[in-house]
Amino acid sequence: MTAVQPGPPHSPPDGRYGPGADARADRGLRIAAVVLGVLAAAGIVWYGWHYVTGTGVSGQVVSFRTVSDRAVEIHLEVHKDPDAVVVCTLRSEDAEHNEVGRKDVTVSRRSGQVDTIVTLRTTARGQTGELVHCGSAPRG
Repeated sequence: MTAVQPGPPHSPPDGRYGPGADARADRGLRIAAVVLGVLAAAGIVWYGWHYVTGTGVSGQVVSFRTVSDRAVEIHLEVHKDPDAVVVCTLRSEDAEHNEVGRKDVTVSRRSGQVDTIVTLRTTARGQTGELVHCGSAPRG
């Protein structure tokens, strides 16, 4: 009788998948992983850049005061590119947090910083003067 040499369990016969088949598969997977990693990194960098640079527009309410039961004055400060036209949405709420006034204000003055006083008409006594949003004006 011939003795059978024990080999590693479940190993495929030599040469079944061609010489170096495992090495080629590993190399292909490595290349795919590197390409996907580079694409993911590029996407993160692109998103971060756009998040940080944004639209170049920012605004804030410096102060507000209720001038009557039907009006609130809001001191608005906007930072923008000097040539940009910006639309800011302002609002006022009453003591129960119901919106009692809303207005879109177009800021087109050729300056990097614009301070303006806006009178917001209200349907009841306003207790707040808030900036909802500032952004580039739609072109048209």
